[in-house]
Amino acid sequence: MARDSRRDHIRHEPRDRDRDRDQDRDRERDRQRRRRGHRATDSAGELLPRPSRTPRHSASESPTPRRVRGSDGTSGGSSNPLSLGSLAKLDAQNSKRGWRGYDYDSEYVKEVRQKEAKMERERVREEALERKRERERERERRRAYESDNAQYEHERVTVERREEEKKRRRHTDDEREERRRIYTESERAERRERRKARGEIPAHQKRRVISGPLLEEGGKDTVYGYTTEKEGGAGSDGYTDEEWARRKRKRICIIVGVIILILAIVIPVAVLMSKKNSDPVESKAAASAQTPSNSNLNGVSESSIPSSAQGTVLDPFTWYDTTDFNVTYTSATVGGLSIMGLNSTWDDSVQANSNVPALKDSFAYGTMPIRGMNVGGWLSIEPFITPSFFSGFSTHDGVIDEYTLTSKLGSTKAAQTIEKHYASFVTRQTFEDIRAAGFDHVRIPFSYWAVTTYQGDPYVPKISWRYLLRGIEYARQNGLRVNLDLHGAPGSQNGWNHSGRQGSIGWLNGTDGDLNAQRTLDIHNQLSAFFAQPRYKNVVTMYGLVNEPRMVALNTESVLNWTGSAIDLIRKNNITAVIVFGDGFMGLDNWQGKLQNYDNLLLDVHQYVIFNTEQIALKHSDKLTFACKGWTAQTLRSEDKSTGFGPTMCGEWSQADTDCTQYINNVGVGSRWEGTMNTGNASTSVLDPTCPTQNNPTCECTDANADPSKYSAVYKQWLLQFAEAQMESFEKGWGWFYWTWQTEAATQWSWKLGMAAGILPAKAYDRNFNCNNTIPDYGQLGLPENY
Repeated sequence: MARDSRRDHIRHEPRDRDRDRDQDRDRERDRQRRRRGHRATDSAGELLPRPSRTPRHSASESPTPRRVRGSDGTSGGSSNPLSLGSLAKLDAQNSKRGWRGYDYDSEYVKEVRQKEAKMERERVREEALERKRERERERERRRAYESDNAQYEHERVTVERREEEKKRRRHTDDEREERRRIYTESERAERRERRKARGEIPAHQKRRVISGPLLEEGGKDTVYGYTTEKEGGAGSDGYTDEEWARRKRKRICIIVGVIILILAIVIPVAVLMSKKNSDPVESKAAASAQTPSNSNLNGVSESSIPSSAQGTVLDPFTWYDTTDFNVTYTSATVGGLSIMGLNSTWDDSVQANSNVPALKDSFAYGTMPIRGMNVGGWLSIEPFITPSFFSGFSTHDGVIDEYTLTSKLGSTKAAQTIEKHYASFVTRQTFEDIRAAGFDHVRIPFSYWAVTTYQGDPYVPKISWRYLLRGIEYARQNGLRVNLDLHGAPGSQNGWNHSGRQGSIGWLNGTDGDLNAQRTLDIHNQLSAFFAQPRYKNVVTMYGLVNEPRMVALNTESVLNWTGSAIDLIRKNNITAVIVFGDGFMGLDNWQGKLQNYDNLLLDVHQYVIFNTEQIALKHSDKLTFACKGWTAQTLRSEDKSTGFGPTMCGEWSQADTDCTQYINNVGVGSRWEGTMNTGNASTSVLDPTCPTQNNPTCECTDANADPSKYSAVYKQWLLQFAEAQMESFEKGWGWFYWTWQTEAATQWSWKLGMAAGILPAKAYDRNFNCNNTIPDYGQLGLPENY
C-alpha cells in the first residue's frame, strides 16, 4: 500500500507542476480575452467551449469527451470551458486505454473561429445600430425641445395679443363713452373743425356711412342705407325714434339669422354624433345583413291582430324578421309557451347524409357516433364569438356580458339590436352549410329569457323563443337532430359571461339559490311539456338540463338532488329524448356510482387544452399525443360503469392551441399564454407566461391571432391533425359537438372559418389522420412553440 502511494506521488508530482503552468497560461489568456472586449457565446447565450481533443491513432476508439448540444437546443453539459489541467486529467484517463497525447480537432476550432467572427460582426453591427438609435433619440429630444419652445412662444404671443386686445377695448370703450356725451351745436362744430384740422375728416366730405350708433355730422347722412336728418326730430344721438327702432329691428333680425344659421349647422352634427355614441351596438352579421323583406305579411291586415295582442311578441307586425314564420295570429300555447309562428305540417323523412338514418328512423346512440355542431353565440351572446357587441364600449361602461350589454342599451334599443342579431347571425343557410359539412346533429344553446324574465332582469324577453323554434325547423329540413341546451339558468349556474351574467353564482347558491333552483325547474316544466309534442319526437332527440354547472364551487349533493328532480319532472311530461347533464368539472372518473339508476341519461364533458395551465404549456407534438392517448383513455374509463358513469360524450371542443383569442377569458382580461390574465383575483389570475418555451423565446399572441392566410404549412398540418385526433378520441364514447360553427373573427373557434382556411376537414366524417399514425416531431419540422 505504501509503495503504491509513493508511485502515485511520483506520478502526480510533475503533473501538478504542469497544472500550475497551465493555470498561469489560462490567466494570461483570460487577460487577453478581456482586452478583446467580448467572449464567444452560442445562440443560447452560453460561453463556447474549449476545443475538444481526439485521439491520433484510431477513429474507432472513444474520442475525448466534449460538450454536446441536446436535440432540444439546450446544452448537453457544463457551460464552463475545460482548463488545461482538466484536460490533463482526461488525458490520464484515456492513457489507460493505450492513448498517448492529444491534438486539437481542427474542424471544431474552425467552427469556433467562424462563430467568433460572426459574433464580432454582430457586435459591431449592434454597436452601429445603437449609435443610430441614439442619434434618433437625440433628434426626438431636439424635436421635443423645439416643440416645447414653439408652444411657449405661441403662449407668449397669445398672452401679448390678449393684453393688446384688452388695451384696445379700453380705448374703444373710452371713445364710446366720449361719444355718448350730449354736445351742443357749437361743441359739435368745434369738434368737427378740430378733426378736419387733424385730417380725420376731409373738408369736401358731405356724407358717410356710419357703423357706430351715433351721427356726429350735419346734413343728411346715410346709415346702413337709411338717410336721416340732422336736427329735426332727432334724439341726442342723431337718430329719430322711428329710425332707431328700424335700426334696432334690423340688428335683431341679423342676429337671429346668424343664430339660426349656426343652429342649422350645429344641430344635425350634434344629432349625428349623439346617434353614433348612443345607438345600440350591432354585431357584424346584423350590420352587414340585408333588411328582411317580410313579404309574407303582404295581404295580412293589422286589424286581424286582436287589440290586446297588438305591440306584443305575438304581433308579427312588430317582428324584425318574419321569414319562414307562419304570421297567422294565434294565442295558442303548449306548456304556457306560444306556438305562434309554427306551421302545422312537417317532414321527418330527410337524411343528413348517407352515414346516418333519416329523422323518422331511430339513431343508434352509443354505437353510431354523434358528429355534431354547436351554434354558439346566437341565442346566448358570448363576447369572444361576437366581440363587436362589446368593443364599442369603454372600460368605464362595464359592458362584459349580455346582462350589462342589455342594461346599457336599455329595453327598446336592446330589443332592436339583439333581434337583428337573432335574425342574421344564424339563418336557414347556416343549417344547410352545417349539413353540407357532414354533420348529423346540432346543439342549440339558449337562455332562460327565451321563456321568461324576472323582476330586475334587463334581458330581452321571449323574442329568442320564436327564433329557437325556427332554428329547429331549419334543422329538420336538413335532417339534423337537435340537442337542446339551456345555456343560461336563473341566477347563473357558473358565474361566467356565457351564462348571461358574469360574477357570482346564484343558482343553488347564495341568498336566492333555492329560489333560482325552483325557477329552473319551472322552466323545464314548460319546456318539456312543449317539446313532448309529437312534432318534436324525431328531431329533438337530446334534451340538456343546464350547461356547465360549476360543481367545484357548488354543493355536490345539492346539484345531484336538483338533477334527479329535473329528470323526474321531464320524464313525467313524456320526454323520451336522451337527457344530457354536465360533468360540472369534477373529472370524469369522479362520476362513477352517481346517477347511474336513470335510463337514457348521458354525461356531457367539455374538453379544451387552453384553460388548463399544465395542458396549454404542452408542446404541439405533446398536445397531439394527449388528444390521442389522454382523452381516449378518459373516454374509455368513463364509458365503463365500473370506472366511470357510463354513456359519455364531448359536448364542446375546439382546435385552439392558445387562449389568445380576444375576450376568450372575459372582456378586458388577457391570456394565460402571455401571462396577462389579470382577473382581479389572485386565485384565478395567471401573470406568468405559460407557453411551452416558458417565455424564452417570448410567448406572444400576435402570430397566434394572425389571419389564417399567414399560417405556415406545418402549422396548418398540426391544426388539422389535432382536430382529427380529438374527433377520433371522442368517438370512443358517444361522439362530439364542435364549438362552434361561426365567429366574427376567431378562426380556431369556427368550423366555418377553419374549413375555409383548410385546417378542418371538408366533411366531418372524412378524415386522413388517425391515432395509429406516427405523431410527427413538430419541433424538428420548425413549428414555433411560443405562438
